[in-house]
Amino acid sequence: IADAEVRAGIWLREENRGVELEGKTVSIIGFGNTGSTFAKKLSSFNCRILAYDPFIKINNEEFPYVEQVEMDEIFKNSDVLSLHVPLTKLTQNLVNAEYINQFEKPFYFINTSRGKVVSINDLSNALALKKISGAALDVLEFESLSFENLSSRQLPESFQKLISFNNVLLSPHI
Repeated sequence: IADAEVRAGIWLREENRGVELEGKTVSIIGFGNTGSTFAKKLSSFNCRILAYDPFIKINNEEFPYVEQVEMDEIFKNSDVLSLHVPLTKLTQNLVNAEYINQFEKPFYFINTSRGKVVSINDLSNALALKKISGAALDVLEFESLSFENLSSRQLPESFQKLISFNNVLLSPHI
């Protein structure tokens, strides 16, 4: 938004300030290669880092800045939630209305794992209700579709709703 405004000669500095990570709680679901690498990158931002992974015991010597917690702590404290999980029977549609409604406060949502882990319809509804403050999605529920071969009229309705939000960033799994 800020880039487009500056190109149009509009200089709204204060209105375009972002949200700092400093002092925030960032929660990581899945602490394998990408989740642990993300935690390393976050470690210099002076934020609290929570992690949940039922299959990995986090090494406190290697990751002294990460608190391994249960999901109730994630639901209670998250300002940012980042997913780093494989697509399995347990994770398909993990992030749905029921899951989102367990969070005690609005949060920013990041998904770089697999698209089918998130219900785009439920995510869009949560964005509309301001339960989710913004989303960054590198994958989508429809990732098996070839978007290059679809016109905008053929895109799923839930995708069209998602792209109507100006607080959603999308990338093609890069």
